[in-house]
Amino acid sequence: MSDGRHVMGRDTGRSGWSEVDVGNQSGRVAVVTGASSGVGFQVASVLAGSGARVVLACRDLEKGRAAVSRIAATHPGAELHLVHLDLSSLRSVRAAAEEIRETWPAIDLLVDNAGVMWAPHQVTEDGFELHLGTNHLGHFALTGLVLDRLLAAPGSRVVLVSSPAHRQADVNDLDDLVDLENLAGTRGYDRADAYARSKLANLLHAYELHRRLADASAPTIALAAHPGAARTELNRHLPRLFRGPSWGLSRPLTHSPEKGALPLLMAALDTGLTGGEYVAPSGIREFKGRPECRTSSDVSHDRDLQRRLWRVSEQLTGVTYDFTARPPAAGREPL
Repeated sequence: MSDGRHVMGRDTGRSGWSEVDVGNQSGRVAVVTGASSGVGFQVASVLAGSGARVVLACRDLEKGRAAVSRIAATHPGAELHLVHLDLSSLRSVRAAAEEIRETWPAIDLLVDNAGVMWAPHQVTEDGFELHLGTNHLGHFALTGLVLDRLLAAPGSRVVLVSSPAHRQADVNDLDDLVDLENLAGTRGYDRADAYARSKLANLLHAYELHRRLADASAPTIALAAHPGAARTELNRHLPRLFRGPSWGLSRPLTHSPEKGALPLLMAALDTGLTGGEYVAPSGIREFKGRPECRTSSDVSHDRDLQRRLWRVSEQLTGVTYDFTARPPAAGREPL
């Protein structure tokens, strides 16, 4: 457990992690958001194959059921559970969190993976611009609502998924990151910038969460990771030359969902990590390559910005984190 002095998001030099390092995860409970396809599906499949009980939290239940069937066919006997989760609806987030809490007295891994990228302008059910509402606020709320179950599991982890795009966010202050006068993003909308700011928010959330966990001497750590340029449905809003089925000009710069899952799995499982790390592909611009701990942008380490975003996120979601809640760790079976 970090003592809070760990330099969060800084390069530790560790690299070369692969699926061979996953190890036996029998008896552990893992919740993976966006697990119906792409990188989230691969993370869920690997965890299920290693013996973990995996909760697939998916927006599209039909795709979620298909994902469960695919994993079960590959890993007979895997313990899989499907929960409906639409991160663009705080009502759905609360319902999903309640279902998870009612079923599992303790959670070992929460992988906040789901997201949208470069989407045309849309507004969530709660009136937030889609990227901010889904990628950050939805995960902020979910994590806070199941935090007591994470605190019940010694050695538990939260993995927040970011992107190299966070470096493109032109942010000097909270007002640049979250425009409280324009939460719906109706003025001056730029899809690339909206995505970049949401991915910066994921890092700010991860680092502030880890610091608060460390200050509370909690048995849980938080880390950040990103899958690089993985060939998944997430890219469906990119220009046609840069997406499937052949992936056109982008193919030499991208890698498979299986490779994209490795940084997330390393962040979730590598016992050498102590919390606050940023795990990313090792290649040029972090597009592809073996996972290793990298350095995120300077603004992502702005502690004042981290704290201010946290307070605003509490206000917007109505969710506050209780770092003292400690249900008994005994009784790891479903209720």
